[in-house]
Amino acid sequence: MAGTIELFSDGACSGNPGPGGFGVILRYGSYEKEFSQGFLNTTNNRMELMAVIIGLESIKWNHADVVVYSDSSYVVNTINKGWIDKWLNTNFKGKANKDLWLRYLDAAEPHNVSFVWLKGHAGHPENERCDSMAVAAYKSENLIEDKV
Repeated sequence: MAGTIELFSDGACSGNPGPGGFGVILRYGSYEKEFSQGFLNTTNNRMELMAVIIGLESIKWNHADVVVYSDSSYVVNTINKGWIDKWLNTNFKGKANKDLWLRYLDAAEPHNVSFVWLKGHAGHPENERCDSMAVAAYKSENLIEDKV
């Protein structure tokens, strides 16, 4: 496969913790897929990270070039500033969301992933769409438990 997959993601939470959801858009050329899910009791950071994970886990081939667009400084800085390596070296001592960060590393491992931070709620069309999907997901009736 040639070309780059764009992964747009957002998470949202009503209360922190509270009901939350994520929205993801995967784009490859003219093809797009959307994913969203709501959770009963979670945090905003978990939903931001879950969005990226679900997007990466949905890619059907290995060695894909993936650019993740996220408005989450938590997610983008953890990767771009190398915090994840320090957290791994200390077995995530004192850090939240170890379960999801380990799942992220598994999902990202077969790909070439880079991150771009977007300013949230600033009119970026895909970010706004992901935010709408995330909010609709946590307002839906089919919320699932976020098992930590």
